[in-house]
Amino acid sequence: MLNRNDIVAKIDSQFFILMPDGTEIALEHNQPLPESLHAYPSLYALANIEMNGSQGGQEPPSIRAMQELEMVDYEPASDKGHFRFYPKGNLVKELLHDWAEMIALERLQAYPIETPILYRADEPDIKGQAESFHERHYSVYGADNDERFILRFAGDFGLFRMMKDAQLTYRHLPVRMYEYSPSFRYEQSGELTGLRRVRGFHMPDIHSFCASLDQGIDEYQELFKSYTDLANGTGVHYGIAFRVVESFYQEHGSSILEMLKYASAPALIESLSEMKHYWCMKHEINTIDNTQGICQVSTVQLDIKDASLYGINYVTPEGSLRGCTIVHSSIGSPERWIFSILEHALREKPYQLPMWLAPVQIRIIPISEEKFLQPSVKLAMELRKAEIRADIDDRAESLSWRIRAAEKREWIPAIVVLGEKELAGNFLSVRIRGQEKVVQMGVEHLCSAIKHETKDMPFRQLPWLLISKRPVFRASN
Repeated sequence: MLNRNDIVAKIDSQFFILMPDGTEIALEHNQPLPESLHAYPSLYALANIEMNGSQGGQEPPSIRAMQELEMVDYEPASDKGHFRFYPKGNLVKELLHDWAEMIALERLQAYPIETPILYRADEPDIKGQAESFHERHYSVYGADNDERFILRFAGDFGLFRMMKDAQLTYRHLPVRMYEYSPSFRYEQSGELTGLRRVRGFHMPDIHSFCASLDQGIDEYQELFKSYTDLANGTGVHYGIAFRVVESFYQEHGSSILEMLKYASAPALIESLSEMKHYWCMKHEINTIDNTQGICQVSTVQLDIKDASLYGINYVTPEGSLRGCTIVHSSIGSPERWIFSILEHALREKPYQLPMWLAPVQIRIIPISEEKFLQPSVKLAMELRKAEIRADIDDRAESLSWRIRAAEKREWIPAIVVLGEKELAGNFLSVRIRGQEKVVQMGVEHLCSAIKHETKDMPFRQLPWLLISKRPVFRASN
């Protein structure tokens, strides 16, 4: 019986670029890429890495940035690839979690579930999955060392067993199940790279159970649209890559073309001579870091095998049992999104996060604490009432030092300096990040500008108001 490596070795693959108008541009290994791809920098970089193996190996600059911004850091008391999230980093992670749930629960109306993270290693189906995963899992032993468990490396274990026990009919389908939970993969030590490649992470997964291949394709397209919207909402640049069995592409390639038209972007296509996994088609949204490394953030996979393996069936209109078509998908771990967002920000001048993800959206700086702290608190509370994250730098430092700290150390999008002329004139002096001039405006105007940039995105409030009361977190040793 052939193992997975033997099967993969027999499969041929061809690469090409598919444009939204249906044009196919053939690619060859170790050959220059078409000049026309320079118009799509992320796709060009992705194709270059795939075809010429030129992925960078240096440390991405986001690692230093996440530490200097007091967002995320390594946890030296844990295993490699596990992180501590400071208050600002945890806020960003939870906002991304909220955004994933808005897509899963509100837009896609998936059913939220929860399953264990610990499973018996001798269960036949789990054992088979673990073996195909090349031992990249954590083993945990019982108190008497007589039973071995593994920590979940994917969300399939508990979900598939839950769906096997479910009573499904054709009337229920498609049905979407959503789970957000910790996952663990024992990646090789040399592959661990900041938040791009980790051992402990969170996965917001949606699995869709469909009645047929055609319904599965429709579901795939809906997920593609939702995840493309998510990627656009983060502001990052990305490249799309499809992996598809050749016979499936010949029959259903038009469905891929529809998705590219929605994204208004071309994609790298890898056409496979045979199936090498459970899927006949999948795609990934990939970001490219500043060392030319690939970071896969979200994925969708059209599965035509696992339902039969796990016994996930539904009752047809005729009363017979039939296996579901399963669409696996991940919105993308918040950890990888943070990595990608920081890498993108570090290519911008000045560095900045999307407004809805900026931990502090407005920094208020009173000229002196004695006279202007109370008006600053009143302003901050007014901004917070409008669901804007505002804090006050009340530290006993010079005005210029505090402005510089907000701009250089924290990438604050808007800085309000509050003094005598502002109170007398009933206006705000606002420094907008990336603009040279200080702008004078009213509170309503400022609120309107911020809300315009954060429209339809999730919101969480700051747990602090005064900077002097906020702990300082330095990089771990």
